[in-house]
Amino acid sequence: MAHIIVVGNEKGGSGKSTTSMHVATALVRMGHKVGALDLDLRQRTFGRYVENRKAFCEANDLTLPIPDYHGLPEIDHSDLQPGENIYDHRLSAAVATLEPDSDFILIDCPGSHTRLSQVAHSLADTLITPLNDSFVDFDLLARINPETNEILGPSVYSEMVWHARQLRAQAGLKPIDWIVVRNRLAAQQMHNKKKMSEALDSLSKRIGFRVAPGFGERVIFRELFPKGLTLLDLLDVGVTQLNISNVAARQEVRELIKSLELPGVTVDF
Repeated sequence: MAHIIVVGNEKGGSGKSTTSMHVATALVRMGHKVGALDLDLRQRTFGRYVENRKAFCEANDLTLPIPDYHGLPEIDHSDLQPGENIYDHRLSAAVATLEPDSDFILIDCPGSHTRLSQVAHSLADTLITPLNDSFVDFDLLARINPETNEILGPSVYSEMVWHARQLRAQAGLKPIDWIVVRNRLAAQQMHNKKKMSEALDSLSKRIGFRVAPGFGERVIFRELFPKGLTLLDLLDVGVTQLNISNVAARQEVRELIKSLELPGVTVDF
């Protein structure tokens, strides 16, 4: 069976689609077959990213590794079982289509709580939660005492992950490997950065996730989207001299893939 990777966070702007694209294309680059789904049916940033990549390759006669992206199929209501949710059916049908030809299926969730996102989390073998290095984003994971920074209890997103874990346990599936990825880390060891580290370390022990470094705040990530490119494609498209920022960003991608500890994956870029 395909290993399912879900990229989720109920807050927009945390870097989910950038993370999804870099993880998916890195896996394809390493020789793995990757299916891809975008559950943000309105904005479709991840889907647009893949489409931009295909268009750029066609326009420039290039061959770059591309995940096998599918939209959710339309379903006739007559095909639903009594009481079955149409979104559950559409997601199950999409996964069933991708699974026979995929080593991995990567699912990018919207930055809000939806039925599709909730179901996708219960399918996750690996859950990646990109998080801006800010207590605004941390609030989705846990509530804290503003005076002492003591963790008072899990917040809405952590509760959804807990519910997904319960569903998997009831179905006899292996536990979710949950990785919280710290994006937009400041280069300096600032006070907020230290407090975030301490809070995440404390919370990780309580609710069971691993913490991994993500991507810094770099203009290059925003520049790559219109062409559908990733940091790993720069040499392929003729950028022979990488500046220090690009080299550092490429290393961030490498370290992220390593930290995911995906089955059968040896990082070789």
